[in-house]
Amino acid sequence: MGKLLEKVNSPRDVRMMTLTELNELAGEIRGEIINTVARTGGHIASSLGVVELTLALHRVFKTPVDKIIWDVGHQSYTHKLITGRREHFRTLRQFGGLSGFPQPGESKHDPFGTGHSSTSISAALGMAVARDLKNEKYSVVAVIGDGAMTGGMAFEALNHAGHLKKDLVVILNDNEMSITQNIGAMSGYLTKLRTDPMYSRGKEEVEQLLRKIPIGSTLLRLGEKVKDSLKYLVVPGMIFEELGFVYLGPVDGHDLKAVTTILQQARSLKGPVLVHVLTKKGKGYRPAEKNPDKFHGIGAFNIKSGEAIKKSNIPTYTDVFGRTLSKLARTDQSIVAVTAAMQGGTGLENFSRVYPERFFDVGIAEQHAVTLAAGMAAGGYHPVVAVYSTFLQRAFDQILHDVCLQKLPVTFAVDRAGIVGDDGATHQGLFDIAYLRLIPGMVVM
Repeated sequence: MGKLLEKVNSPRDVRMMTLTELNELAGEIRGEIINTVARTGGHIASSLGVVELTLALHRVFKTPVDKIIWDVGHQSYTHKLITGRREHFRTLRQFGGLSGFPQPGESKHDPFGTGHSSTSISAALGMAVARDLKNEKYSVVAVIGDGAMTGGMAFEALNHAGHLKKDLVVILNDNEMSITQNIGAMSGYLTKLRTDPMYSRGKEEVEQLLRKIPIGSTLLRLGEKVKDSLKYLVVPGMIFEELGFVYLGPVDGHDLKAVTTILQQARSLKGPVLVHVLTKKGKGYRPAEKNPDKFHGIGAFNIKSGEAIKKSNIPTYTDVFGRTLSKLARTDQSIVAVTAAMQGGTGLENFSRVYPERFFDVGIAEQHAVTLAAGMAAGGYHPVVAVYSTFLQRAFDQILHDVCLQKLPVTFAVDRAGIVGDDGATHQGLFDIAYLRLIPGMVVM
């Protein structure tokens, strides 16, 4: 463990460090995460990508008074290391040890338990509502990845947050987008301008003055149109502006100074704010940077080579399922495969390569996946929905209403059923038989 990390027992210790020390601390944290996950397994690529972002969050926001909610939570390893759990980090995902996800029972710095995707903005908005009803004063932050943003629940929450106008900060952790110099410079300038109190006061005074002259209202409307046209041209997050958020960014998520500055600006604003942060999955560990999907969730591995340490050469049920489905699809042209952002985890990689026109990865959208399959079944195809047990429960109504009541021929290939020890309570596959067998027409094998 690094010499700086050894001194960190709470976020207060992080706030006492200089920028130079924090950058050194980021390197030590990456080393600790790599060494630990190589032994215990875990979600390494996402955690390595948000080290600087996490440090900046804890510099600007003071947990546990301020609330930080991590969507999914698999990227919370740095958060755990600097919130009093450093000494126990070696027990990550072990029996009796630290959870791989945020757990309120584990730390007062974890205000809300997560594990499934796209829930953070709804939970954060609920906390903001509760705060205001009690007339309390603290910040609420949701950290959500671009992958989790594909979940419909995230947009339902954004829409409602824009309507309620509560003070709320949403961090969009985007590891898919690259930033060009021109857009970055312009958006940076606009962010600086729009968060300047002098700009806001001056804008209000000019508007009041214009309304007092005969053609003032017309000039105001024309000015708004010109401003909106400019924003649509240079600001990549206009969809969030339309939903009622102030959009800030994009900003380099590995530049501690820049991220700290933009988070301070976000905290000073009223109403809902979205901060767009660009990060690199697997940052600081070459194998994970080159193949972030492989290192999304991984078992024990060799640090030098990046290769998994296999417990056995015996094919898994997932392997057998994937090979069998591909074999059946050769002679049955009606077979199509559907998954919700779990192509590798459900054994469909080979199917997707051999039959790309019959493979559908819908993103983190289990409800849509099931009804999409129902529609294809109604159109004469035989869909196979490959999904983890813990995620299938998110689409219970669609299974009942869209598949079973219509007696449509949809096959559900349920992976990770039963006890799933390493990932903890949120990922157990213990409930599928109970909730599937009660549905009329469902055959459970």
